Amino acid sequence: MRDSTKTRNTNAIDRRRFLGLCVGIAGTMIIKPAAASIASRPRELSFDHLHTGERIKLAYWENGSYLRDALKAVNHVLRDFRTGDVHRIDPKLLDLLYHLRTRLGTTKPIEVISGYRSPKTNAMLRRASTGVAKHSMHLQGKAIDIRVPGQDLRQVHRVALALRAGGVGMYPKSDFVHVDTGRVRSW
Repeated sequence: MRDSTKTRNTNAIDRRRFLGLCVGIAGTMIIKPAAASIASRPRELSFDHLHTGERIKLAYWENGSYLRDALKAVNHVLRDFRTGDVHRIDPKLLDLLYHLRTRLGTTKPIEVISGYRSPKTNAMLRRASTGVAKHSMHLQGKAIDIRVPGQDLRQVHRVALALRAGGVGMYPKSDFVHVDTGRVRSW
């Protein structure tokens, strides 16, 4: 009698494991296509540069890769508006902005205060203010100062911090948030 009970318990455990395995497989069959669909969706951004008046809306990433012409257009819009110097903008910065805007639940254009800064502009700003870093990430095309229309500055700051994708600073007196693709830090 004991052997028979033991066999039934073993079979019950095997059935539970089997059912758990089936549920797990079914779950991945449902989740993976949904995640793949999200991951393969084009990434779009739109900018409204407050100093130049330029506006742009574009997909910068599609089918698993960055779009060269879109990146060139972004480089131009985020150029140093004081000198006209154009510099390569880090595509990771665009990803950071894409995820920030997605988490904020908005499709409104990101208002640009400052993108790339030339060494000349950065030096001039350092002389005029104590809040400008000598080796600013703006010099490398890895930083941007922004506002997001319809979003409270503190909320933009909080969501950017939660992304843990780089540096995040809030400048309430100047009404903008700084984000960059450097090491994770905040101010």
